[in-house]
Amino acid sequence: QVQLVESGGGLVQPGGSLRLSCATSGSIISRYRMGWYRQAPGKQRELVATITSDGTSNYADSVKGRFTISIDATKNTVHLQMNSLKPEDTANYYCNAYRYSYNYWGQGTQVTVSS
Repeated sequence: QVQLVESGGGLVQPGGSLRLSCATSGSIISRYRMGWYRQAPGKQRELVATITSDGTSNYADSVKGRFTISIDATKNTVHLQMNSLKPEDTANYYCNAYRYSYNYWGQGTQVTVSS
């Protein structure tokens, strides 16, 4: 059973920062592509960023230069550092682990950007 436990969401003003965390096991991080997705009300879930165990990362155009995905191997945790947040970043953010036909999701953490 793959467990992905997100934390770090909350309410932040435009221009502010948040750091999301996804805790899992070391065997998952080393073998799966890890990622963050988000889903706003009435919209489809969309990719935010992904990272592999060798550090190769990929970002949606809408977050490039503002968000950074990283792996803390000592804590078996994947982080998403979000800076310069905008109201349109408001969504439920989900951690994802993907490998071949295996696709696992966390429960999600809400991020609200509002003044």
